[in-house]
Amino acid sequence: MSQDAYVDGLKLLARRELSEQQVRQRLARKGHSPDAIDDAVTRLRRERALDDTRVAEAIARTETSIRRRGRIRVQLQIQKAGIDKSTAKRAIDEVFESIDDGALLEAALNKRLRGRGTIEDDQEFQRLYRYLAGQGFESDQIMKALTARGMRARTQRGTKDTEEDSDA
Repeated sequence: MSQDAYVDGLKLLARRELSEQQVRQRLARKGHSPDAIDDAVTRLRRERALDDTRVAEAIARTETSIRRRGRIRVQLQIQKAGIDKSTAKRAIDEVFESIDDGALLEAALNKRLRGRGTIEDDQEFQRLYRYLAGQGFESDQIMKALTARGMRARTQRGTKDTEEDSDA
């Protein structure tokens, strides 16, 4: 019976990277006994088919490069996969070592603004702040980026107002 759990575990891992906890949960849902699951997980780990460090790094890369999420959200996603905090921290540190946090935040902000360079009003400023915080960026970085965009908008509005006053 443990052979069946091992084969089912391999099939699960053939589809996508899974953490040890995710494999255990899915094998239990398939009705395998706890002993069979333990044997299968031990064998999968020994053969390096199951590696939480590799899974944590894959999640971190996906969350940053494709979903454009910040450090906090990436850590949450890794922990949600059942990977311990120390492994998550190592993976995040390694991935974020090669990433510019500011550029990542700017990319997420540009995506949300859909090409517009400025923030229209305080309500949009607040909405963008909530969005970026939800994406896992730190509040001081968010405020810096949004304030810079907001200042450009006010400066541009001020220039337009001055031009309109001189036309009158």
